[in-house]
Amino acid sequence: MDIYLPIAEISVNAFVIILLGGVVGILSGMFGVGGGFLTTPLLIFSGISPAVAVASATTQITGASVSGVAAHAQRKGVDFRMGGVLIAGGIFGTIAGGFLFLQLQQAGQIDVVVAVLYIILLTGIGALMIREAWTVIQARRTGIPIKPPVRRHHPLVAALPLRWRFYGSGLYISPLAPLGVGFLVGTLTVMLGIGGGFVLVPAMIYLLGMSTRVVVGTSLFQILFVAAATTMVHALTTQAVDIVLAILLLLGSVTGAQIGARLSTRINAEWLRLFLAALCILVAIRMGLGLGWRPDEIYSIEIT
Repeated sequence: MDIYLPIAEISVNAFVIILLGGVVGILSGMFGVGGGFLTTPLLIFSGISPAVAVASATTQITGASVSGVAAHAQRKGVDFRMGGVLIAGGIFGTIAGGFLFLQLQQAGQIDVVVAVLYIILLTGIGALMIREAWTVIQARRTGIPIKPPVRRHHPLVAALPLRWRFYGSGLYISPLAPLGVGFLVGTLTVMLGIGGGFVLVPAMIYLLGMSTRVVVGTSLFQILFVAAATTMVHALTTQAVDIVLAILLLLGSVTGAQIGARLSTRINAEWLRLFLAALCILVAIRMGLGLGWRPDEIYSIEIT
């Protein structure tokens, strides 16, 4: 069933968009990532402009995060105090990212910048996920256990002043560290329409030293509010939020997030991680070809 998107100004298959939202919701619930790092490129491939894809994907991320946070909160897997500090940094990041996005859009360079950033990020994500998943698979085949990493925060974090106690995470660190991490994630959310979980989750584990028990839930809690703020920023500045597209994505993602949260506690996800990593790299290659491939028609004339 085709449906017309008023802001994107194209018709799309509604069931395909809903299915895409569902897949992204499952990833959100399983890995604590917003899923926008796949949603936005796939929307671009379907013919939607990068500005509309970025702005509308953040709305879908908000819905998926609401469902995911509720599921993890029931299992006491959310550090709300840590999440509050991350959100504060994320709000400032969305403001800075929104200003930069608007400047690039007015200069006519936003399409190229978004594509280049996605190529870099997706390649990096794919490589890291392949290494992590393959290490676990090989350890199980050989029977040699993997030495668990020592959970501690980075020495630079330990040197920061004004320490707070984050009881949910079992930490006594400066709030300046999660504030900075939140700022970076907020900027990426506005620029690329991503939840930022693929940056936030590793930073929470290896930089802040958070317990893995609360990492996914706290990540989704931060993504929820930052994605909502990002939607507001785009609605007020670029006016590129397509509410029809966002609703279609939300229909799939809210249900998918619940499924993903349950699957995260029941299945071994190493092979799924390998599949996701391969998908990230393929999407990056496709975006790279889109930048360098010469179209059949170099110029086009649009009559308005």
